[in-house]
Amino acid sequence: MRHFSSLVVLGFLITLCCCRSDFETTASNGDLTFSKDTIYLDTVFSGISSSTYTLKVYNRSKKDVTIPTIKLGKRLNSKYRMTVDGMAGNQGKEFENITLLAKDSLYIFIETTANITDASPSDFLYTDDIEFDSGSRQQKVALVTLIKDAVFLYPEKLSNGKSESISIDGEDTYGFFLNENDPINGNELHFTNQKPYVIYGYAAVPEGKTVIFDAGARVHFHANSGLIVSKEASLKINGTLSNTELLEGEVIFEGDRLEPLYASIPGQWGTVWLQNETKNNIINHLTLKNATIGLLIENNLGNTMSIKNTQIYDCTNYGILAKNAKIEGENIVINRAGRASLACNYGGNYTFTHCTFNNNWNGNSPTSVSLNNYELGATPEVNALTQATFNNCIIYGSYSNHLSLDKKDGASFDYLFNNCLIKFFGATTNPLYQFTTDSSHYNAIILNKDPKFYKAADNNFAIDESSSAFAKGNPVYLIPLDITGTTRSLPPDLGAYQSKTFPKKD
Repeated sequence: MRHFSSLVVLGFLITLCCCRSDFETTASNGDLTFSKDTIYLDTVFSGISSSTYTLKVYNRSKKDVTIPTIKLGKRLNSKYRMTVDGMAGNQGKEFENITLLAKDSLYIFIETTANITDASPSDFLYTDDIEFDSGSRQQKVALVTLIKDAVFLYPEKLSNGKSESISIDGEDTYGFFLNENDPINGNELHFTNQKPYVIYGYAAVPEGKTVIFDAGARVHFHANSGLIVSKEASLKINGTLSNTELLEGEVIFEGDRLEPLYASIPGQWGTVWLQNETKNNIINHLTLKNATIGLLIENNLGNTMSIKNTQIYDCTNYGILAKNAKIEGENIVINRAGRASLACNYGGNYTFTHCTFNNNWNGNSPTSVSLNNYELGATPEVNALTQATFNNCIIYGSYSNHLSLDKKDGASFDYLFNNCLIKFFGATTNPLYQFTTDSSHYNAIILNKDPKFYKAADNNFAIDESSSAFAKGNPVYLIPLDITGTTRSLPPDLGAYQSKTFPKKD
């Protein structure tokens, strides 16, 4: 009986399979529908691969169909490439006899790597089409990409076949020294606003030289890349106030992926590293994004570093990490860093006035301002923090405590907060955090009040008259213009922005 039952079931399955019509398809009749009629692959640099974009193709009919061909309009010469439901086809350009079941869909993934010479000389667009079938049944989806020309800076290939490298902490690192007489690029120590720059590896400023960035310069760093300012060398970033949302006067450092998806992703490149004993460093109107550490500044006590009107966002570890450094900062805004927006470690000498240090990093309870006077493993382990003064500043964020003070005995630890708004819900029994009774370290502190930033999620830290920071500054520390060039009123507002009336939020 068991054998008879098994035979019945087997016969039923065979009959069912014989009756299936899944593989009886008809030719596509030009009635496919698409998730988009044009695919805009966001701006890419010449010779750099784009992200992958998706097109969904639908068969809305009740019949299974075969699409005779799916191909790029420029065929094998196209700079686009695709996969169709995971198939590579002929070099990612041409596909034949693609089955699409009734009421079903398939995915096409598209990428491009094109050079500026491939684009139209009038608008720098590179275009093509995905063609489905041919003749009267042909359907098309347009592909459009804007190609940007750039100056590419990278390590040269050596005669032994290896790439040029530089020494960082005793280890050879993929990098090169900028050359003021480069036979192709000319003066690599002078970054102009004529074309954007794309840097591969670590670009180092030779000892005793100065690297200059003109107003409007755009510098894009590839993964594991950055800028190193060597001993006795100098950094001068000469950004200016911008009058439009294009930030035409700002100097911008960011990653080399231009697609909107990457706009706020941290850790896309390394750091701007000012090594021991750099000198005469000036930063004005710099916007720095997406680094691991925004600015790493070490052992420059002999020369004050000036940082003004600067914004640093979305760094994996720190916005600014200073070790035994000397900095005078005005109108600085930092947000979203995995450990601290500003860290002044291993002592040093610091003055920050009208700055907004915020931290909305998601996870790990990061802080906004961190001060200490030691470094484990260093010789000596402790080092004097001779001054850390914050005037008319905002220190805030999305967690409970956004000020971290960490003192070891054996070296001075001198800090002073004048007219600052600070978020700190921690235990006030710690002698370092006596905000209301310790006048030698704290004066006119506003504790745990919401500054009501306009759109902190979009790195917009402007305030209006409803803010707890409104008109709470001390005129003694006044910086006449805010980060946008607006004249400050008296008494001034705290932070980098002078208050204004906002349009209604979206």
